[in-house]
Amino acid sequence: MKKLKPYLSTIFGIAVGMLAGYVWYDYNACSTGTCPITSHPLNAIVYGGVMGGLFFSSFKKKQKSNTIK
Repeated sequence: MKKLKPYLSTIFGIAVGMLAGYVWYDYNACSTGTCPITSHPLNAIVYGGVMGGLFFSSFKKKQKSNTIK
């Protein structure tokens, strides 16, 4: 669990983003198939997961470096 702890916010962001991507697809589905994200639910879920992971990982605290100045 200690090795996973630094990545929990990113993993949580991916899960939230995937859920948001599916909800976005469900409400804004493109019936013609010309929309690259909302034409297929898998595209929306993957895109949402990537965006959620990037967004939530931006809130991580920076680790202190152990270099001598």
